[in-house]
Amino acid sequence: MANVTDLQTKYSKLAQEYSKLRAQNQVLKKAVVDEQANSATLKEQLKQRDQSLRRQEQEMDSLSFRNQQLAKRVELLQEELTASETKGKKGKSKADSPSQHGLQTQSVFNEDLQKKIEENERLHIQFYEADEQHRKKEAELKARLEELEKGAEQHQTAVDGLAKKYVETIERLQGDKARLEVKAESLEREAKECRVRTEECQQQLRRCQSELHRQMKQSSSVIQEKVPFNDTKFSDYNSLNVPAHNRRHQLKARDVASQALSFIQDLVAALLNFHSYTEQRIHIYPLDSSIEPISPLNQKFSQYLHENAVYVRPLEDSFVQLYQSITEDTVTALETVVKLRDFAVNFSSYAHFLLKILPYQLKSLEEECEAPLCTAALTAKNQELQSDVKKVTSVFEKLQNYINLLALPCVRQDAMPQTSISAVFTQLAACLHSLHDSVKEMSKHYNQKASLEQELPTITQKLCTTTECLLGSLCSLTSSTGKIATFFSNNLDFFTSSGYSPRGSAVTLNPLQAESMLANKKRAAAYMQALKRPRAPSVPYREALSNRRILTSSTESREGLTQQVQQSLEKIARLEQEKEHWLLEAQLGKVRLEKENQRIAELEAQLAAALGGSPDSQRAAAGAPPPNHEDAETEQHAAGQQTTQSTSLVGMLCTTPAVEDVGDEESREQLIKSHYMSRVGELTTQLQISDSKAVHFHSECRALAKRLTIAEKARETLSEEIKVANQKISHLQDELTTTKRSYEDQLSMMSDHLCSMNETLSKQREEIDTLKLGSKVNTKKNKGR
Repeated sequence: MANVTDLQTKYSKLAQEYSKLRAQNQVLKKAVVDEQANSATLKEQLKQRDQSLRRQEQEMDSLSFRNQQLAKRVELLQEELTASETKGKKGKSKADSPSQHGLQTQSVFNEDLQKKIEENERLHIQFYEADEQHRKKEAELKARLEELEKGAEQHQTAVDGLAKKYVETIERLQGDKARLEVKAESLEREAKECRVRTEECQQQLRRCQSELHRQMKQSSSVIQEKVPFNDTKFSDYNSLNVPAHNRRHQLKARDVASQALSFIQDLVAALLNFHSYTEQRIHIYPLDSSIEPISPLNQKFSQYLHENAVYVRPLEDSFVQLYQSITEDTVTALETVVKLRDFAVNFSSYAHFLLKILPYQLKSLEEECEAPLCTAALTAKNQELQSDVKKVTSVFEKLQNYINLLALPCVRQDAMPQTSISAVFTQLAACLHSLHDSVKEMSKHYNQKASLEQELPTITQKLCTTTECLLGSLCSLTSSTGKIATFFSNNLDFFTSSGYSPRGSAVTLNPLQAESMLANKKRAAAYMQALKRPRAPSVPYREALSNRRILTSSTESREGLTQQVQQSLEKIARLEQEKEHWLLEAQLGKVRLEKENQRIAELEAQLAAALGGSPDSQRAAAGAPPPNHEDAETEQHAAGQQTTQSTSLVGMLCTTPAVEDVGDEESREQLIKSHYMSRVGELTTQLQISDSKAVHFHSECRALAKRLTIAEKARETLSEEIKVANQKISHLQDELTTTKRSYEDQLSMMSDHLCSMNETLSKQREEIDTLKLGSKVNTKKNKGR
């Protein structure tokens, strides 16, 4: 709904802009019409002025013609006058009356001529003034006409531009309207989906609330029944509990310690370089030790600076030991990190070293100021460096105090409360930022000092290189301090948070609790290791799916297997009976074999007696060895094995006569017996194959029937789901059509209302413009009167 309101506000804004543009267009049209009327009136005035100019020119022509006539007449009169004067001179003797009459006529002509001359001058003056006024008015009218033409052109271009802009805005508004309609439809769909999702979420929330309420009741009842004493209620009792081992906290501590170690290594390297290059600079400036000995103060300062590695190197070594003590199998807290104390001691020794060399450093800078070539600018920079060195030393002292405070809990547990620890960490972060700022200021002043020293005439290349190295060490020191400050500020939450404390308590960790925690962790790890067994080889997912299909559709169902087991048990019993029978037959065969051997021995003895001599002599004469008892036993054993081998085949007994002298009856009996036994074996194998096939087909039929029933159920459920979905779709389509119609009706009503409002505004503006024009015309008429 919020999106719909946004669309309505956008549409209202667009309609307002449309109405404004329409009103502006109408005003511009009226202005153009007014200008066109003004230009028409000016053209008419120009025509009238041209006509009056032509009339004045005609009058001027007529006046000039009359002037010429008068001039001719004056000339004639002058000629007559001269003629009369000459006549007067010739005839003075005439009477006085005609001379008087001539004088009178001459005086009349003179007066008339004087009047004509004055009138001619006056007409010349009027003509000149009229000509000047005409020229001025003509120039003014031409300039005004040009201005009006330019204004008309500008208005025409403005009107064309506005018309074009009006068309573009109409097209854009139509496109926006189409897009907004599409967007409104999509927003309506989204709103419906959101309503459905909100209903689902509300249902889930109700279920979750009911489940949580049930679990809360169950847990509260269990607590009331099974827990006689809750030690987490009281902080004193809860402080005796052993907290759980926080592996994530240990990994984070290990990571933070590794980052801090890299920053400390950079800081140590920068400090070593700074002190070493400062020592080299002392031996070069203001006095070069290779030319003349330096002052005793600088010698002592150089001696102390030469020992800087003794104080700086242990910082890195102790922090490396601190980093190595933080592992995954340890407990990292201020109470258990014993190596932090060693780092604090080494940092305190370095801070004392800085305090020891501070006065020598200040005096060395004063000696540089007292050098003969030291300018006022260099003196000012040395004074700024003195203040910077003091600031850096004071900041290191503050850092020493804060680090010593953080190292106190590992010595004595109740040395500092938990609230003070967070305050110490925040002050340490601020102190690190102030260290970075002071080192940055010192680096800037050293750079300015180096640039001023470059201008000295006695500067050497050795001093330049040493100064450059010193500036490089200061730059690295500035970057390392800035990195440490930002790193500490970014991890301030981790430093101030207590990673290990009993559940529901903010009590600090006890070292004995840490030992108990580690012992519990080792026991738990040993127990989990003992529980670990080699996992059976897993089957791939696709293979498992195929096996499942085989199991559901093959003959290895439970009933088929039980039937096969029963049949196999019956077969085993039958085969056991046959085995006992054939064992008896084998014993009888052995007895017969022994009797036959005895008979053969008797026959041989009788044959030897008939031939004469003992059997031994007969054998010796024949070249045969005497009969050995062992050989006889082996022969008997082989014969027995032969018979047993012939009778060991289940269902197929193929006996062969052991002695060639067996009678025809026995051989025939053996052949018949072997034939029937082979036939019985073949029939039993065929029967077994047919039974197995029948069981297989029966189980397959049962599996197919089950699959058919499952498929029918699935088809019914799917058909029901399809019906429900179709009903939902029809319901949603009905809602969509109704909402679309309502929105279209609202938009049409709003557009009609806006159009009517625009029309009323345009009418009001037209009335205002007409009234203004009428007032202007009235004022002009009043002025003309």
